[in-house]
Amino acid sequence: MTDLLERIADIVGPQGLLTGEDVSGRAADFMGLTRVQAKAIVRPASTEELSAVMKLCHAAGQVVVPAGGNTGLVQGNVCTPDDIQISLERMRGIEEVDPVGRTMTVGAGCPVQAAQEAALEYGLIFPVDWGARGSATIGGGISTNAGGNSVVRYGMMRDSVLGLEVVLADGTVISAMNHLIKNNAAYDLKHLFIGSEGTLGIVTRAVLKLQPAPLSTSTALVALDSFDAVQTLFVEAGKRLGPGLTAFEVMWANYYEPIAIGTGRHTPPLPGGHGFYVIVELSGTDPDGDPPRFEALLADLIEREVAADAVLAASQTQAAQIWAIRDDIEALFHYAMPSVTFDVSLPIRTMDGYVTALEASARAALGETMKLVVFGHMGDGNLHILLGAQPFDAGMKHRIEELVFTPLQALGGSISAEHGIGLEKRQWLHLSRSPEELALMRTLKAAMDPLGLLNPGKVLP
Repeated sequence: MTDLLERIADIVGPQGLLTGEDVSGRAADFMGLTRVQAKAIVRPASTEELSAVMKLCHAAGQVVVPAGGNTGLVQGNVCTPDDIQISLERMRGIEEVDPVGRTMTVGAGCPVQAAQEAALEYGLIFPVDWGARGSATIGGGISTNAGGNSVVRYGMMRDSVLGLEVVLADGTVISAMNHLIKNNAAYDLKHLFIGSEGTLGIVTRAVLKLQPAPLSTSTALVALDSFDAVQTLFVEAGKRLGPGLTAFEVMWANYYEPIAIGTGRHTPPLPGGHGFYVIVELSGTDPDGDPPRFEALLADLIEREVAADAVLAASQTQAAQIWAIRDDIEALFHYAMPSVTFDVSLPIRTMDGYVTALEASARAALGETMKLVVFGHMGDGNLHILLGAQPFDAGMKHRIEELVFTPLQALGGSISAEHGIGLEKRQWLHLSRSPEELALMRTLKAAMDPLGLLNPGKVLP
Protein backbone atom coordinates (compact mmCIF):
# COMPACT_ATOMS: atom_id res chain seq x y z
CA MET A 1 0.00 0.00 0.00
CA THR A 2 1.32 3.43 -0.91
CA ASP A 3 1.83 6.19 1.62
CA LEU A 4 -1.20 8.06 0.23
CA LEU A 5 -3.48 5.04 0.65
CA GLU A 6 -2.18 4.47 4.17
CA ARG A 7 -3.02 8.06 5.07
CA ILE A 8 -6.46 7.67 3.51
CA ALA A 9 -7.00 4.46 5.49
CA ASP A 10 -6.26 6.41 8.68
CA ILE A 11 -9.17 8.70 7.80
CA VAL A 12 -11.82 6.26 6.56
CA GLY A 13 -10.87 3.17 8.55
CA PRO A 14 -10.56 -0.43 7.32
CA GLN A 15 -14.14 -0.52 6.01
CA GLY A 16 -13.59 2.63 4.03
CA LEU A 17 -10.75 1.49 1.77
CA LEU A 18 -10.82 -1.36 -0.74
CA THR A 19 -7.81 -2.56 -2.70
CA GLY A 20 -6.70 -5.54 -4.78
CA GLU A 21 -9.35 -8.13 -5.55
CA ASP A 22 -11.94 -6.17 -3.58
CA VAL A 23 -11.64 -3.58 -6.36
CA SER A 24 -11.19 -5.77 -9.43
CA GLY A 25 -14.06 -7.99 -8.33
CA ARG A 26 -16.53 -5.11 -8.66
CA ALA A 27 -18.55 -4.52 -11.81
CA ALA A 28 -17.83 -1.28 -13.66
CA ASP A 29 -21.14 -1.29 -15.57
CA PHE A 30 -24.69 -2.27 -14.72
CA MET A 31 -24.59 -5.43 -16.83
CA GLY A 32 -21.40 -6.65 -15.16
CA LEU A 33 -19.46 -6.92 -18.42
CA THR A 34 -16.44 -4.95 -17.17
CA ARG A 35 -14.55 -4.67 -13.89
CA VAL A 36 -13.37 -1.64 -11.93
CA GLN A 37 -9.77 -0.77 -12.83
CA ALA A 38 -8.99 1.70 -10.01
CA LYS A 39 -6.03 1.17 -7.71
CA ALA A 40 -8.38 1.69 -4.74
CA ILE A 41 -12.00 2.42 -3.85
CA VAL A 42 -12.49 4.89 -1.02
CA ARG A 43 -15.80 4.69 0.86
CA PRO A 44 -16.10 7.67 3.22
CA ALA A 45 -18.78 7.60 5.89
CA SER A 46 -19.25 11.36 6.13
CA THR A 47 -18.67 14.64 4.35
CA GLU A 48 -15.85 15.36 6.77
CA GLU A 49 -14.07 12.14 5.86
CA LEU A 50 -14.39 12.84 2.14
CA SER A 51 -13.13 16.38 2.64
CA ALA A 52 -10.02 15.08 4.41
CA VAL A 53 -9.48 12.48 1.67
CA MET A 54 -9.81 15.08 -1.07
CA LYS A 55 -7.29 17.37 0.64
CA LEU A 56 -4.77 14.52 0.59
CA CYS A 57 -5.51 13.66 -3.05
CA HIS A 58 -5.28 17.31 -4.09
CA ALA A 59 -1.90 17.70 -2.42
CA ALA A 60 -0.67 14.49 -4.08
CA GLY A 61 -2.11 15.28 -7.53
CA GLN A 62 -4.22 12.12 -7.31
CA VAL A 63 -7.12 11.69 -9.76
CA VAL A 64 -10.46 10.68 -8.21
CA VAL A 65 -13.55 9.35 -9.98
CA PRO A 66 -16.92 9.48 -8.17
CA ALA A 67 -19.26 6.50 -8.57
CA GLY A 68 -22.95 6.11 -7.77
CA GLY A 69 -25.20 3.10 -8.23
CA ASN A 70 -23.48 1.98 -11.42
CA THR A 71 -26.61 2.37 -13.56
CA GLY A 72 -25.28 4.99 -15.99
CA LEU A 73 -24.96 4.35 -19.72
CA VAL A 74 -22.30 6.86 -20.82
CA GLN A 75 -19.13 5.60 -19.07
CA GLY A 76 -19.25 8.46 -16.61
CA ASN A 77 -17.52 6.51 -13.83
CA VAL A 78 -14.80 4.71 -15.83
CA CYS A 79 -11.46 4.55 -14.01
CA THR A 80 -7.88 3.86 -15.07
CA PRO A 81 -5.58 1.69 -12.93
CA ASP A 82 -4.00 4.88 -11.55
CA ASP A 83 -7.27 6.41 -10.35
CA ILE A 84 -8.99 6.29 -7.00
CA GLN A 85 -12.73 5.69 -7.14
CA ILE A 86 -14.91 7.45 -4.58
CA SER A 87 -18.02 5.50 -3.60
CA LEU A 88 -20.63 7.04 -1.30
CA GLU A 89 -22.32 3.70 -0.58
CA ARG A 90 -21.73 4.13 3.17
CA MET A 91 -23.50 7.51 3.11
CA ARG A 92 -26.95 6.12 2.38
CA GLY A 93 -28.91 7.33 5.37
CA ILE A 94 -32.18 9.26 5.43
CA GLU A 95 -31.48 11.95 8.00
CA GLU A 96 -34.81 13.73 8.22
CA VAL A 97 -38.26 13.96 6.68
CA ASP A 98 -40.23 17.16 7.22
CA PRO A 99 -43.87 16.29 6.41
CA VAL A 100 -45.01 19.90 6.80
CA GLY A 101 -42.32 21.57 4.71
CA ARG A 102 -42.34 18.49 2.44
CA THR A 103 -38.58 17.99 2.39
CA MET A 104 -36.24 15.07 2.93
CA THR A 105 -32.54 15.19 3.84
CA VAL A 106 -30.48 12.23 2.62
CA GLY A 107 -26.94 11.06 2.07
CA ALA A 108 -25.84 10.94 -1.55
CA GLY A 109 -25.50 7.16 -1.44
CA CYS A 110 -29.18 6.69 -0.59
CA PRO A 111 -30.90 4.51 -3.22
CA VAL A 112 -33.71 6.29 -5.06
CA GLN A 113 -36.19 3.58 -4.08
CA ALA A 114 -35.31 3.95 -0.40
CA ALA A 115 -36.07 7.67 -0.59
CA GLN A 116 -39.36 6.94 -2.34
CA GLU A 117 -40.40 4.40 0.29
CA ALA A 118 -39.46 6.70 3.18
CA ALA A 119 -41.52 9.53 1.70
CA LEU A 120 -44.58 7.27 1.38
CA GLU A 121 -44.56 6.66 5.13
CA TYR A 122 -45.54 10.32 5.51
CA GLY A 123 -48.12 10.37 2.73
CA LEU A 124 -45.63 12.01 0.39
CA ILE A 125 -43.67 10.96 -2.69
CA PHE A 126 -40.24 11.61 -4.07
CA PRO A 127 -41.40 11.84 -7.67
CA VAL A 128 -38.21 11.30 -9.67
CA ASP A 129 -38.44 7.70 -10.85
CA TRP A 130 -36.90 5.33 -13.37
CA GLY A 131 -36.47 1.60 -13.84
CA ALA A 132 -33.14 1.30 -11.99
CA ARG A 133 -34.60 2.90 -8.84
CA GLY A 134 -33.42 0.04 -6.63
CA SER A 135 -29.74 0.49 -7.52
CA ALA A 136 -29.45 4.10 -8.65
CA THR A 137 -28.49 6.57 -5.93
CA ILE A 138 -29.65 10.09 -5.17
CA GLY A 139 -26.11 11.39 -5.68
CA GLY A 140 -25.81 9.69 -9.04
CA GLY A 141 -29.19 11.05 -10.12
CA ILE A 142 -28.13 14.55 -9.10
CA SER A 143 -24.80 14.31 -10.87
CA THR A 144 -26.52 13.44 -14.16
CA ASN A 145 -29.75 15.44 -13.59
CA ALA A 146 -31.68 12.22 -14.15
CA GLY A 147 -35.20 12.27 -15.53
CA GLY A 148 -37.39 9.19 -15.71
CA ASN A 149 -41.02 8.26 -16.03
CA SER A 150 -42.80 11.22 -14.44
CA VAL A 151 -40.91 14.23 -15.82
CA VAL A 152 -43.98 15.35 -17.76
CA ARG A 153 -45.56 16.26 -14.40
CA TYR A 154 -42.76 16.68 -11.85
CA GLY A 155 -39.71 17.65 -13.89
CA MET A 156 -36.12 16.39 -13.81
CA MET A 157 -33.99 15.71 -10.74
CA ARG A 158 -33.02 19.40 -10.74
CA ASP A 159 -36.63 20.30 -9.99
CA SER A 160 -36.67 18.11 -6.86
CA VAL A 161 -33.42 19.33 -5.29
CA LEU A 162 -33.54 22.24 -2.83
CA GLY A 163 -30.09 22.05 -1.27
CA LEU A 164 -26.76 20.27 -1.56
CA GLU A 165 -23.57 19.60 0.35
CA VAL A 166 -20.58 19.21 -1.95
CA VAL A 167 -16.86 18.54 -1.54
CA LEU A 168 -14.68 20.38 -4.05
CA ALA A 169 -11.49 19.12 -5.63
CA ASP A 170 -9.28 20.65 -2.92
CA GLY A 171 -11.44 19.35 -0.08
CA THR A 172 -13.40 22.54 0.51
CA VAL A 173 -16.93 21.80 1.71
CA ILE A 174 -19.80 23.80 0.24
CA SER A 175 -22.74 23.22 2.57
CA ALA A 176 -25.77 24.80 0.93
CA MET A 177 -28.39 22.60 2.56
CA ASN A 178 -31.24 24.92 1.70
CA HIS A 179 -34.76 23.83 2.71
CA LEU A 180 -36.55 26.78 1.12
CA ILE A 181 -38.46 26.78 -2.16
CA LYS A 182 -37.92 30.54 -2.41
CA ASN A 183 -34.33 31.61 -1.82
CA ASN A 184 -33.03 34.25 -4.21
CA ALA A 185 -30.00 35.24 -2.13
CA ALA A 186 -27.62 35.63 -5.09
CA TYR A 187 -26.29 32.66 -7.10
CA ASP A 188 -27.99 29.32 -6.54
CA LEU A 189 -24.78 27.32 -6.48
CA LYS A 190 -26.42 23.90 -6.39
CA HIS A 191 -27.09 24.19 -10.11
CA LEU A 192 -23.34 24.13 -10.78
CA PHE A 193 -23.23 20.57 -9.53
CA ILE A 194 -26.55 19.15 -10.73
CA GLY A 195 -25.76 17.52 -14.07
CA SER A 196 -22.00 18.15 -13.90
CA GLU A 197 -21.25 14.40 -13.55
CA GLY A 198 -18.81 14.81 -10.69
CA THR A 199 -16.42 17.00 -12.68
CA LEU A 200 -16.87 20.11 -10.49
CA GLY A 201 -17.45 18.58 -7.07
CA ILE A 202 -18.73 15.48 -5.29
CA VAL A 203 -22.24 15.67 -3.82
CA THR A 204 -22.41 14.13 -0.33
CA ARG A 205 -25.83 15.19 1.01
CA ALA A 206 -29.02 16.63 -0.43
CA VAL A 207 -32.28 18.25 0.57
CA LEU A 208 -35.04 16.88 -1.65
CA LYS A 209 -38.41 18.41 -2.40
CA LEU A 210 -41.31 16.01 -1.85
CA GLN A 211 -44.83 16.05 -3.25
CA PRO A 212 -48.20 14.95 -1.83
CA ALA A 213 -48.92 11.32 -2.60
CA PRO A 214 -51.77 10.92 -5.09
CA LEU A 215 -55.02 9.52 -3.72
CA SER A 216 -55.87 7.80 -7.00
CA THR A 217 -53.88 6.43 -9.91
CA SER A 218 -55.27 5.32 -13.25
CA THR A 219 -53.08 3.56 -15.79
CA ALA A 220 -53.85 2.48 -19.34
CA LEU A 221 -52.04 1.06 -22.34
CA VAL A 222 -53.31 2.53 -25.61
CA ALA A 223 -52.62 1.23 -29.14
CA LEU A 224 -52.51 3.72 -32.01
CA ASP A 225 -51.81 3.37 -35.70
CA SER A 226 -50.16 6.70 -36.51
CA PHE A 227 -47.95 9.26 -34.84
CA ASP A 228 -50.55 11.91 -35.57
CA ALA A 229 -52.89 9.90 -33.37
CA VAL A 230 -50.21 9.74 -30.65
CA GLN A 231 -49.92 13.53 -30.71
CA THR A 232 -53.70 13.91 -30.54
CA LEU A 233 -53.80 11.59 -27.54
CA PHE A 234 -51.11 13.66 -25.81
CA VAL A 235 -52.87 16.95 -26.46
CA GLU A 236 -56.27 15.61 -25.37
CA ALA A 237 -54.82 13.99 -22.25
CA GLY A 238 -53.18 17.28 -21.32
CA LYS A 239 -56.40 19.22 -21.78
CA ARG A 240 -58.67 16.82 -19.93
CA LEU A 241 -56.34 15.51 -17.23
CA GLY A 242 -54.43 18.73 -16.64
CA PRO A 243 -51.58 18.48 -14.12
CA GLY A 244 -52.79 14.99 -13.24
CA LEU A 245 -51.12 13.63 -16.37
CA THR A 246 -48.15 11.97 -14.71
CA ALA A 247 -46.73 9.76 -17.46
CA PHE A 248 -46.93 9.54 -21.23
CA GLU A 249 -44.62 6.76 -22.38
CA VAL A 250 -44.52 5.73 -26.03
CA MET A 251 -43.27 2.40 -27.34
CA TRP A 252 -42.88 2.03 -31.09
CA ALA A 253 -43.97 -1.37 -32.41
CA ASN A 254 -40.30 -2.30 -32.79
CA TYR A 255 -40.10 -2.18 -28.98
CA TYR A 256 -43.51 -3.47 -27.90
CA GLU A 257 -43.76 -6.50 -30.16
CA PRO A 258 -40.37 -8.12 -29.38
CA ILE A 259 -40.43 -7.27 -25.67
CA ALA A 260 -44.10 -7.66 -24.71
CA ILE A 261 -44.85 -10.52 -27.09
CA GLY A 262 -41.65 -12.06 -28.39
CA THR A 263 -39.76 -12.71 -25.15
CA GLY A 264 -42.41 -14.77 -23.38
CA ARG A 265 -41.67 -12.79 -20.22
CA HIS A 266 -44.97 -10.90 -20.27
CA THR A 267 -48.65 -11.48 -20.90
CA PRO A 268 -49.31 -8.91 -23.65
CA PRO A 269 -52.09 -6.52 -22.55
CA LEU A 270 -52.76 -5.70 -26.22
CA PRO A 271 -52.00 -7.62 -29.42
CA GLY A 272 -49.34 -6.57 -31.87
CA GLY A 273 -49.97 -5.06 -35.26
CA HIS A 274 -50.27 -1.40 -34.30
CA GLY A 275 -47.67 1.31 -34.88
CA PHE A 276 -47.47 2.71 -31.35
CA TYR A 277 -48.27 1.72 -27.78
CA VAL A 278 -48.64 4.43 -25.15
CA ILE A 279 -48.73 4.16 -21.37
CA VAL A 280 -50.90 6.98 -20.04
CA GLU A 281 -51.13 7.55 -16.31
CA LEU A 282 -53.28 9.93 -14.27
CA SER A 283 -52.43 10.64 -10.64
CA GLY A 284 -55.10 12.62 -8.84
CA THR A 285 -56.72 13.61 -5.58
CA ASP A 286 -60.29 12.49 -6.29
CA PRO A 287 -60.65 8.71 -5.93
CA ASP A 288 -64.29 8.89 -6.95
CA GLY A 289 -64.04 11.33 -9.84
CA ASP A 290 -60.62 10.62 -11.37
CA PRO A 291 -61.19 7.07 -12.69
CA PRO A 292 -64.44 7.95 -14.55
CA ARG A 293 -62.75 11.02 -16.05
CA PHE A 294 -59.86 8.86 -17.24
CA GLU A 295 -62.19 6.19 -18.65
CA ALA A 296 -64.22 8.85 -20.46
CA LEU A 297 -61.07 10.15 -22.16
CA LEU A 298 -60.15 6.67 -23.41
CA ALA A 299 -63.71 5.88 -24.55
CA ASP A 300 -63.95 9.15 -26.44
CA LEU A 301 -60.65 8.61 -28.25
CA ILE A 302 -61.61 5.09 -29.25
CA GLU A 303 -65.02 6.27 -30.46
CA ARG A 304 -63.33 8.98 -32.53
CA GLU A 305 -60.93 6.31 -33.88
CA VAL A 306 -57.92 8.22 -32.59
CA ALA A 307 -57.02 5.15 -30.53
CA ALA A 308 -57.23 1.70 -32.09
CA ASP A 309 -57.45 -0.19 -28.80
CA ALA A 310 -56.87 0.32 -25.09
CA VAL A 311 -56.68 -1.62 -21.87
CA LEU A 312 -57.31 0.00 -18.50
CA ALA A 313 -55.53 -1.45 -15.47
CA ALA A 314 -58.14 -2.69 -13.01
CA SER A 315 -55.64 -2.94 -10.14
CA GLN A 316 -52.18 -1.89 -9.05
CA THR A 317 -50.99 -5.36 -10.03
CA GLN A 318 -52.22 -4.89 -13.58
CA ALA A 319 -50.69 -1.41 -13.71
CA ALA A 320 -47.37 -2.88 -12.57
CA GLN A 321 -47.62 -5.50 -15.34
CA ILE A 322 -48.02 -2.75 -17.93
CA TRP A 323 -45.07 -0.82 -16.53
CA ALA A 324 -42.99 -4.00 -16.38
CA ILE A 325 -43.02 -4.11 -20.18
CA ARG A 326 -41.70 -0.56 -20.41
CA ASP A 327 -39.09 -1.17 -17.70
CA ASP A 328 -37.81 -4.54 -18.96
CA ILE A 329 -34.38 -3.26 -19.90
CA GLU A 330 -32.83 -6.70 -19.36
CA ALA A 331 -35.02 -8.21 -22.07
CA LEU A 332 -34.39 -5.21 -24.29
CA PHE A 333 -30.63 -5.60 -24.10
CA HIS A 334 -30.81 -9.32 -24.75
CA TYR A 335 -32.93 -8.64 -27.83
CA ALA A 336 -31.12 -5.63 -29.27
CA MET A 337 -27.46 -6.19 -28.49
CA PRO A 338 -24.99 -5.61 -29.96
CA SER A 339 -26.17 -2.07 -30.52
CA VAL A 340 -25.55 1.50 -29.46
CA THR A 341 -27.88 2.93 -26.82
CA PHE A 342 -29.07 6.51 -27.22
CA ASP A 343 -30.94 8.97 -25.03
CA VAL A 344 -31.93 11.99 -27.10
CA SER A 345 -34.50 14.75 -26.96
CA LEU A 346 -36.18 16.75 -29.68
CA PRO A 347 -39.43 18.65 -30.27
CA ILE A 348 -42.37 16.24 -30.21
CA ARG A 349 -43.70 17.43 -33.56
CA THR A 350 -40.41 16.40 -35.24
CA MET A 351 -40.17 12.90 -33.74
CA ASP A 352 -42.02 10.94 -36.40
CA GLY A 353 -40.05 12.46 -39.27
CA TYR A 354 -36.80 11.98 -37.39
CA VAL A 355 -37.43 8.29 -36.63
CA THR A 356 -38.69 7.57 -40.15
CA ALA A 357 -35.63 9.22 -41.70
CA LEU A 358 -33.32 7.45 -39.25
CA GLU A 359 -34.76 4.06 -40.13
CA ALA A 360 -34.31 4.74 -43.84
CA SER A 361 -30.76 6.09 -43.51
CA ALA A 362 -29.75 3.28 -41.17
CA ARG A 363 -31.07 0.60 -43.49
CA ALA A 364 -29.26 2.18 -46.43
CA ALA A 365 -26.00 2.55 -44.53
CA LEU A 366 -26.01 -0.59 -42.40
CA GLY A 367 -27.83 -3.15 -44.52
CA GLU A 368 -30.40 -5.81 -43.73
CA THR A 369 -28.85 -6.77 -40.40
CA MET A 370 -29.87 -3.36 -39.05
CA LYS A 371 -32.02 -3.52 -35.91
CA LEU A 372 -33.75 -0.40 -34.59
CA VAL A 373 -35.71 -0.04 -31.34
CA VAL A 374 -37.42 3.20 -30.27
CA PHE A 375 -39.29 4.07 -27.08
CA GLY A 376 -39.25 6.78 -24.46
CA HIS A 377 -40.74 9.57 -22.41
CA MET A 378 -42.43 11.25 -25.34
CA GLY A 379 -44.44 13.56 -23.12
CA ASP A 380 -41.26 15.45 -22.26
CA GLY A 381 -39.58 15.10 -25.65
CA ASN A 382 -37.20 12.25 -24.75
CA LEU A 383 -36.60 9.19 -26.93
CA HIS A 384 -34.47 6.15 -26.19
CA ILE A 385 -33.04 4.50 -29.28
CA LEU A 386 -31.09 1.28 -29.75
CA LEU A 387 -29.50 0.82 -33.15
CA GLY A 388 -27.17 -1.96 -34.20
CA ALA A 389 -25.98 -4.04 -37.13
CA GLN A 390 -23.50 -6.80 -37.92
CA PRO A 391 -20.55 -6.99 -37.91
CA PHE A 392 -20.42 -4.69 -34.88
CA ASP A 393 -17.10 -2.95 -34.25
CA ALA A 394 -15.71 0.49 -33.42
CA GLY A 395 -16.17 1.74 -36.96
CA MET A 396 -19.77 0.55 -37.02
CA LYS A 397 -20.42 2.20 -33.64
CA HIS A 398 -19.13 5.56 -34.89
CA ARG A 399 -21.23 5.35 -38.05
CA ILE A 400 -24.35 4.57 -36.00
CA GLU A 401 -23.68 7.52 -33.67
CA GLU A 402 -23.30 9.78 -36.68
CA LEU A 403 -26.64 8.62 -38.09
CA VAL A 404 -28.47 9.25 -34.81
CA PHE A 405 -26.79 12.42 -33.55
CA THR A 406 -26.17 14.54 -36.64
CA PRO A 407 -29.82 15.23 -37.60
CA LEU A 408 -30.60 16.47 -34.07
CA GLN A 409 -28.70 19.71 -34.52
CA ALA A 410 -30.98 21.01 -37.26
CA LEU A 411 -34.06 20.02 -35.24
CA GLY A 412 -32.97 21.86 -32.10
CA GLY A 413 -32.57 18.54 -30.30
CA SER A 414 -30.06 17.29 -27.74
CA ILE A 415 -27.67 14.36 -27.82
CA SER A 416 -28.43 13.72 -24.15
CA ALA A 417 -31.85 14.01 -22.56
CA GLU A 418 -31.19 12.48 -19.13
CA HIS A 419 -28.14 10.18 -19.03
CA GLY A 420 -25.36 12.75 -19.26
CA ILE A 421 -22.26 12.90 -21.47
CA GLY A 422 -19.52 10.87 -19.74
CA LEU A 423 -16.98 9.50 -22.20
CA GLU A 424 -19.51 8.18 -24.69
CA LYS A 425 -20.82 11.48 -26.04
CA ARG A 426 -17.93 13.91 -25.63
CA GLN A 427 -17.07 14.08 -29.31
CA TRP A 428 -20.68 14.94 -30.20
CA LEU A 429 -21.27 17.61 -27.58
CA HIS A 430 -20.70 20.40 -30.10
CA LEU A 431 -23.96 19.40 -31.78
CA SER A 432 -25.92 20.49 -28.71
CA ARG A 433 -23.75 23.23 -27.17
CA SER A 434 -22.32 26.33 -28.84
CA PRO A 435 -18.59 27.20 -28.83
CA GLU A 436 -19.36 29.97 -26.32
CA GLU A 437 -21.13 27.56 -23.99
CA LEU A 438 -18.29 25.06 -24.19
CA ALA A 439 -15.76 27.81 -23.49
CA LEU A 440 -17.65 28.87 -20.36
CA MET A 441 -17.83 25.24 -19.22
CA ARG A 442 -14.04 24.97 -19.55
CA THR A 443 -13.62 28.21 -17.61
CA LEU A 444 -15.74 26.82 -14.77
CA LYS A 445 -13.82 23.55 -14.77
CA ALA A 446 -10.46 25.33 -14.70
CA ALA A 447 -11.57 27.61 -11.87
CA MET A 448 -13.03 24.88 -9.67
CA ASP A 449 -10.63 22.03 -10.46
CA PRO A 450 -7.41 23.66 -11.76
CA LEU A 451 -5.40 20.45 -11.42
CA GLY A 452 -7.99 18.42 -13.35
CA LEU A 453 -8.33 15.78 -10.64
CA LEU A 454 -12.13 15.34 -10.58
CA ASN A 455 -13.39 12.77 -13.07
CA PRO A 456 -10.99 13.97 -15.76
CA GLY A 457 -11.82 13.42 -19.42
CA LYS A 458 -15.55 13.16 -18.79
CA VAL A 459 -18.11 15.55 -20.29
CA LEU A 460 -15.86 18.12 -21.97
CA PRO A 461 -14.17 17.17 -25.24
